[in-house]
Amino acid sequence: MASYLSAHATLILLVAVGVIVIAMLQRVPIVGRFVSLAVMAASIIFIVLLIGQRAAFDPVFRRIADTFHIGSGEQQAVGKELRVPMAGDGHFWVRVKIGKIERRMLVDSGATVTAISNDTAEEAGLVPDNAPFPMVVRTANGAVNAQTATIPEVRIGNVVARELPVVVSPAFGDMDVIGMNFLSRLKSWRVEGRTMVLVPHHPVDLAS
Repeated sequence: MASYLSAHATLILLVAVGVIVIAMLQRVPIVGRFVSLAVMAASIIFIVLLIGQRAAFDPVFRRIADTFHIGSGEQQAVGKELRVPMAGDGHFWVRVKIGKIERRMLVDSGATVTAISNDTAEEAGLVPDNAPFPMVVRTANGAVNAQTATIPEVRIGNVVARELPVVVSPAFGDMDVIGMNFLSRLKSWRVEGRTMVLVPHHPVDLAS
């Protein structure tokens, strides 16, 4: 503890002086109001930065970040490309329209097929295909049986895939995943630093 205090003595002293100065300024009628607003703004910025940083390591902070859209960024159509910024958890998430519903889905190039939860399938009105045998899907928790279905239209920004086969299983919980059978339909896709770039063959009008 002594070595820690010694190594950070200057920083601790500056913080202490700053607190004293702020407390004194807040007593000044007009200046105090501006100081209080500045302290409040700085506190909010600090909290946002803290949540964004901790979200990559703590599920609780991740849920908070998702709720308030902290550090997740927004997918954006730029020319013929769709650019998706990396979220605070180190993954790429996209807003997906499945029929009349919208879901936030994880883009996973390691997943062979697009997978959706039972709740998503039910809300989208998907009817399982009449396959004689269930499909076996390998997940992080082992192999699970899943039903198959076909989504008439999947839209991610200016990217559209039609008649997309998917797997459905209660084992997926509330997780929906965009897999390689969607990515393989694109003209190309790549990762540039902290941005995933999706390039469709025929970009659609976002207003349509």
